[in-house]
Amino acid sequence: MILPQNNKLPISYLAEIFNNTTATYKFYWFVAMLDILVKERKTRISFWEIIAGMVSESWYPIHYFKLSFGKADSLFDRSLEIQNAFQISIESDKKIIKEYLLDNLDNTKKYLRVFTLNVPYRFLSPWIKYTYDEDVINKSQDFENQCLYAIYGDEIVINDIWVDYLTENYIILRDFAFWNLAEFLQKRNPNVPDVPSKLIKPILRDSLTKQHKFWDTYIETVGSINCIYTGKPIFAKQYDLDHFVPWSFVSHNLLWNLIPADPSVNSSKSNNLPPLDVYLKPFADVHHDALKILYTKNPNNTLLEDYLMVYDSVPNLINLSDEEFYNVFKKTFSPMVQIAENMGFKNWKL
Repeated sequence: MILPQNNKLPISYLAEIFNNTTATYKFYWFVAMLDILVKERKTRISFWEIIAGMVSESWYPIHYFKLSFGKADSLFDRSLEIQNAFQISIESDKKIIKEYLLDNLDNTKKYLRVFTLNVPYRFLSPWIKYTYDEDVINKSQDFENQCLYAIYGDEIVINDIWVDYLTENYIILRDFAFWNLAEFLQKRNPNVPDVPSKLIKPILRDSLTKQHKFWDTYIETVGSINCIYTGKPIFAKQYDLDHFVPWSFVSHNLLWNLIPADPSVNSSKSNNLPPLDVYLKPFADVHHDALKILYTKNPNNTLLEDYLMVYDSVPNLINLSDEEFYNVFKKTFSPMVQIAENMGFKNWKL
């Protein structure tokens, strides 16, 4: 990704800020600093404001999507400790999280202090070769190589010559940070689907209208089905659609991972994993029967193409025996659930 050029600024240094990084700190430091500069119009910013912004920005990928940040990264561990100590909801908006951390600094500083030790100084490495903190402080105050900011105590002062550039190109620079962060985290989560979409809290999930119509047609055809979790009868338009493997892991609404469920299940199951030895067989049986019936009704239904991710042909998938169909789903879901377990997703019990 190429940054906007400016003949008066050393953009090449800015483009190097994420080179040779072994943790997520620089990505989140830069984004948090940009947000404060642009949204709050502040050029003198305390370390604590930026660090609180780092924690709040990384909250959702850590707690909701459970992405691994790597062994060298303390942001993941500190965020877990903060959530456990103060019982902040994993669904909280980042503004609320940031405000809480700053309003309760007497209690939260001990968790945040680690990020004051190296991050503010090493972030300036493209402009100022790191030797020791005091040296970086002195050189930053002279704005050596037109560096991005100067360090005074536990505050930074953004270099005036950069303010307009950072403000005018805020969206591009934020995207630049997240583009590099996505690449960084994908390497540490090689088996996790769609890492880029898991870096921020989604504003709105996609509608499941088409998927509901699919299952309504099936249930209306057979009269009713039994919930695979509770055994209760389910009737058309009187159920919730459950993501068998949580949406927070798969990040999609493909049909082969959805199942009509008793409304009581969604709140208790949440983003936990279903025990496959208990629920995968009934889950596969419902899907197999639905496919047989609805393919006959409308073989051109584009939703059926979702199943091409688990098998090379929908007609061939339908014609499998129940046991063969189950084995296809087992090969699909077993590794997904194992990866999710390794990431920290919990198993669910009714």
